[in-house]
Amino acid sequence: MAIAKAERLMNLALCLLGTRRPLSKRELRESIEAYLEAGSDDSFNRMFERDKDDLRELGLVIETVENLDGEVGYLARRDSNRLPPITLDAEEAAALGLAAKVWQQARLAGAASGALQKLRAAGLPEGVDPYEPHGALEPRIPVHEAAFEPLMLACRDRRPVTFDYRKATAARPEPRHVEPWALECWRGHWYLAGWDRDRQAERVFRLSRITGKVRTRSGKYTAEVPDVVTVRETVAGWAGDITDRSALIRLRTGSGYPLRAKAASVRELGDGWDELEVPYGHGLDAWLVEFGPDVVVLEPAELRADVVDRLRAVAKG
Repeated sequence: MAIAKAERLMNLALCLLGTRRPLSKRELRESIEAYLEAGSDDSFNRMFERDKDDLRELGLVIETVENLDGEVGYLARRDSNRLPPITLDAEEAAALGLAAKVWQQARLAGAASGALQKLRAAGLPEGVDPYEPHGALEPRIPVHEAAFEPLMLACRDRRPVTFDYRKATAARPEPRHVEPWALECWRGHWYLAGWDRDRQAERVFRLSRITGKVRTRSGKYTAEVPDVVTVRETVAGWAGDITDRSALIRLRTGSGYPLRAKAASVRELGDGWDELEVPYGHGLDAWLVEFGPDVVVLEPAELRADVVDRLRAVAKG
């Protein structure tokens, strides 16, 4: 069985690398004997999808292209699958080994392990164990959201997605149609940056607020993907960490500790209230709403109006 699968993967890789135009599933099935022997279309489709994922995990860059008739084809361009000579010193190998131990998920751990094995074959210094611990601390990046893996694959394959998303101030989730660009972890939370087709603008989504399944869609991106996607800077800007403005709020004593941690100044007012000066950036109104009756915006007036509008929207359901 292992030999048969290896032969099937090799034949699929040769077909994808040897073509100058995208090949459809039908053409690939007619070209590879093991696919012709598949008992049904469903059996072939499952086999093909597994093989395609296996080749990608092995490092083959497979492009998905849709023609004018809407038929999806696949190819692996040679210039995208050619690497320059790789040389690593002991410190670089140690850094890669540390990075490989970050992921806790089995799928990503397997990919990281396979990547290191290929690097060793490409010239990793002898006697260097990339998995050897180099300190008492061991990094971990937890991923608990079910949306992470399908979004990671959609970012890699450049496939549009749809999902239901609940904003912090919304009572119900809303459907979103997104062209995903990149994922990044910031302060313990995962965020997706991409192009929101409905709003025709760049947006950042917190994965923990995605409800239900993430579904991929066929078709090409309608917006150009930026060369550098600064998810962290965008999220920090919306959170008010990157701003040259400030807002003045009243906060109930003993509450709102995240606001207190960000405050530039805190002054006791008495009667169970404090006055805080906090950074005023995009999304501060949505954040303040989360604290409900414990927060009162004093200034600026535009922020106060935004918070009141959000509260009224939540009250209407």
